[in-house]
Amino acid sequence: MEDSIEAISLVTEARDAYTAGHQRKVSKLAVALAEEMGFPKDRVEGIKISALIHDVGKINLPVEILSKPGKLSEIEFNLIKNHSQIGHDILKKIDFPWPIAEIVLQHHEKINGSGYPGGLKGDEILLEAKIICVADVVEAMSSHRPYRPALGIEKALEEISQNKGTLYDPEVVDTCFKLFKEKSFKFES
Repeated sequence: MEDSIEAISLVTEARDAYTAGHQRKVSKLAVALAEEMGFPKDRVEGIKISALIHDVGKINLPVEILSKPGKLSEIEFNLIKNHSQIGHDILKKIDFPWPIAEIVLQHHEKINGSGYPGGLKGDEILLEAKIICVADVVEAMSSHRPYRPALGIEKALEEISQNKGTLYDPEVVDTCFKLFKEKSFKFES
């Protein structure tokens, strides 16, 4: 199963050179967060797999949008927002021992209901999706994108700190800070 998941991840990233490695890095941080939060090994494995393929729905997006150097139009952004639903639709047919499709669907939901695609709030969002959400934001902000240079880990941690309890789960944010500040977490090792 791991080889199949890795293949899905590589296919997704092959279409978007700027985010190559993104899903692997998100998975590494999400796993570290789940372990630090005391998740059992089996549940950590579900988070690892979910994070490795959380952007599989981007396979449906035109490369021109994925690598656009400027600001996205509203239509383009709405197309990108569909990737969570498309990922869910692709993965729901696979009989995983974890709720992978639901986690992928929810990874852009925010605890105040301002996320997408469902506008879910608080406990309506799976904790695994909340973890991947934080890992995704931290990795994306700290890495180069076609539309901006890397902002760095400090800016990413500032973002999750400022929006702790509003957009991001407080326990996940606190754990993320602990990993970076006390345990010297690094995406590359």
